[in-house]
Amino acid sequence: MSDATLHATTQDPDDFVVQIADQVESFLVAVTEVAKGDEPESAIPFLLLEVSQLLLAGGRLGAHEDIVPEERYEPDLGPEPDVDELREHLARILDPVDVYSEVFDPYEPRKAPVPARISDDLADVITDLRHGMAHYRSGRTTEALWWWQFSYFSNWGSTASATLRALQSVLAHIRLNQPLEELDGLDTDQSVGDDTLEFEAGKVMAEEIAGPLGIRELK
Repeated sequence: MSDATLHATTQDPDDFVVQIADQVESFLVAVTEVAKGDEPESAIPFLLLEVSQLLLAGGRLGAHEDIVPEERYEPDLGPEPDVDELREHLARILDPVDVYSEVFDPYEPRKAPVPARISDDLADVITDLRHGMAHYRSGRTTEALWWWQFSYFSNWGSTASATLRALQSVLAHIRLNQPLEELDGLDTDQSVGDDTLEFEAGKVMAEEIAGPLGIRELK
């Protein structure tokens, strides 16, 4: 273990950066374990729990004052670790509830929902978190906090929030025995974008999700 890593891991456990790093590391390890596929039947509730806990860390970062890095330019961390294999494993485990409907910004009026994938979202979040973890493990704790806070606002916070809603919705429909009546309505009444493309995307999403959740056959 390098001196920088030892310094980063032996700080006061009450330090804000140590607490955030612990939550980030827990999420990275947990999702990697889910992706192995050893317990596919528990994947969705387990991911719901892990994403919820990660968003607690995100909320703390969001409520914190702006964190300013010590260096003006971010140090080069080298190539980012590949997440394609993890993404593919998650997609297989979550199929066919992997695809869901999302509105990217609730404050932008009349934006049509678009199809998204839980597996893509989780891989995207992991990429952001690993980037910050590389700083943390190198002893650049302020840089790590800055990156996690910045990327929380710019990407992984909204992505994880959307994923949480999707996972919670899947479990709610199962536990409450409430099949989704309509999943082909992504073509909302608006003029932005290609309406035909949006409608077809909605049909594909509906067909992929329908079976395992006991949803009626689409006409």
